[in-house]
Amino acid sequence: MSKKLDAKIPESPLAEKWKKYRSTVPLVNPANKRSIEIIVVGTGLAGASAAATLAELGYKVKAFCFQDSPRRAHSIAAQGGINAAKNYQNDGDSVYRLFYDTIKGGDYRAREANVHRLAEVSGNIIDQCVAQGVPFAREYGGLLSNRSFGGTQVQRTFYAAGQTGQQLLLGAYSGLERQIGIGTVTMYSRHEMLDVVVIDGKARGIIAKNLVTGELERHFGHAVLLCTGGYGNVFYLSTNAMGSNVTAAWKAHKKGAFFGNPCFTQIHPTCIPVSGDHQSKLTLMSESLRNDGRIWVPKSKDDKRAANDIPEEERDYYLERRYPAFGNLVPRDIASRAAKERCDAGYGVGTSKMAVYLDYASAIERYGKIEANKKGMHNPSKEEITAMGKAVVKEKYGNLFDMYKQITGEDPYEVPMRIYPAVHYTMGGLWVDYNLMTTVPGLYALGEANFSDHGANRLGASALMQGLADGYFVIPYTIGSYLSGEIRTKAIPTDHPAFVEAENAVRERINKLLSIKGEQSPESFHKRLGKIMWDKCGMARNEQGLKEAIEEIRALKKEFWSDLRVMGDADEFNPELDKAGRVADFIELGELMCIDALNRNESCGGHFREEYQTEEGEALRDDENYMYVAAWEYENESQWALNKEPLVYENIKIAQRSYK
Repeated sequence: MSKKLDAKIPESPLAEKWKKYRSTVPLVNPANKRSIEIIVVGTGLAGASAAATLAELGYKVKAFCFQDSPRRAHSIAAQGGINAAKNYQNDGDSVYRLFYDTIKGGDYRAREANVHRLAEVSGNIIDQCVAQGVPFAREYGGLLSNRSFGGTQVQRTFYAAGQTGQQLLLGAYSGLERQIGIGTVTMYSRHEMLDVVVIDGKARGIIAKNLVTGELERHFGHAVLLCTGGYGNVFYLSTNAMGSNVTAAWKAHKKGAFFGNPCFTQIHPTCIPVSGDHQSKLTLMSESLRNDGRIWVPKSKDDKRAANDIPEEERDYYLERRYPAFGNLVPRDIASRAAKERCDAGYGVGTSKMAVYLDYASAIERYGKIEANKKGMHNPSKEEITAMGKAVVKEKYGNLFDMYKQITGEDPYEVPMRIYPAVHYTMGGLWVDYNLMTTVPGLYALGEANFSDHGANRLGASALMQGLADGYFVIPYTIGSYLSGEIRTKAIPTDHPAFVEAENAVRERINKLLSIKGEQSPESFHKRLGKIMWDKCGMARNEQGLKEAIEEIRALKKEFWSDLRVMGDADEFNPELDKAGRVADFIELGELMCIDALNRNESCGGHFREEYQTEEGEALRDDENYMYVAAWEYENESQWALNKEPLVYENIKIAQRSYK
């Protein structure tokens, strides 16, 4: 391990680490908590749950979000569910199995101790959310319902129709609003963090911009928590909300926080295909649809028949054919690559030929027959079976089907959906230790903003799990380890030279963006960056393409800083200026992602280097040389130093991933 990296993993057997740690971690007494200030940047699931919980404990919390309300955080877009090892189905699930599935799904590139802790607290999350009133789906008898998700052979995913993220966020939001109401949380909406203030090597506050007035503000905190989500929008087209960006994490990175595994990007297999150059984002169709839907392409190339006109024997259910043990429930990276392979080989469907079918006909028939049996109907007609089956599917997935119909104009109850992979979740992020602290003391990263729990690929229904685990059940314990040593630190006045210097640097950059007065919009640069990233650092990468991408991004950066045009002024509401700053950060991040992908001469999870694959086209890992977290340290423009955290697996057998 690099001398600069200390993961602070407790010395205990794996199953005892978190339990023992919680019992021995230093505490801050209630009277002292009242004089300690914590800044939380981002109020999605991780941020809202952390802010609410820390305020409940007695800390003074300032929470920041760039939306007009925490309810607009991108966490609402998570559709399909949240995993927990409760074994309600009595199908063999356990904490260990959830831990193992997550490590295996991440292609053995995640930290063992963090993932086990995640599995341990997963059950508590469900209890917490039920107590808050989150309306999880229930069986007829009143018990919570579960469904299957990719990468597992058990049913452990709790859900609220196809809007689980929204319902969980409303639960966390209600807890946050309660604390705002009683004065323990001060909420700053329409604010964007533009720098971290570091004093004597410790994070001591932030520079934030009021996005409505353009005014820059200084805020002190004994600790700063970044809960700002992922950076998938570096690809321009992704399933992320258009406002999602990397700026907060990137500013922290340039102030000394190492960036872990930036090239690990997850491509989600079930998105509505790109329809043209006019699009600015893509729409995700929940992975939960793979629970009951069957994915297929025609057996003959360039088949122009309508889907329903292609008979069963002329369909290739390629996931069921290639991966019989898991079928349509293989992990996301495998399902995505398989779809790309079929389309590249000429079997794609739709006008673009860059899509595959997700078909619900057999699920509708199956559910219809079950309903007929329940009602004692011995010879139901096909129409009756179909009508009853559609009603069941509507109850489970109705809002997703409605959304698909609204966007495409096609009724997925009648014809198969057309789907294609798209950028979704980023497993890379700020490097954190077991306490969720970055390499800058006092600066923490939670949820998708950190790298810690997913390895090279994320299993479905685990982003909600990680965000809420970090916010509700991890950071409230681990932050005491640091803050117990800060009880004598008085609030630092914001006229301290470090605050003045940080604000001046932010102002200088804003003025520089405005002063270029070139010809091209921030959006046009973002679009061009996205094309480079998707073509050369997307679903498949190779050495030549990555080297070309690095040069192209550096040229784009030069052009950006010489030919950008930002309309308006600094001291006003100016979304174009905000966008320009975010695109500048994306360009720098894109360069590092390509450098990281070029450095990792193996294929693992979402990182697929074409030079490293098995004869059957599966990812080929190199455990001897690359079983480490790549933690990149910013040195200078286009210069980073690589620090390695070795990954040690003491409790599982490392193997080539197989879902066959």
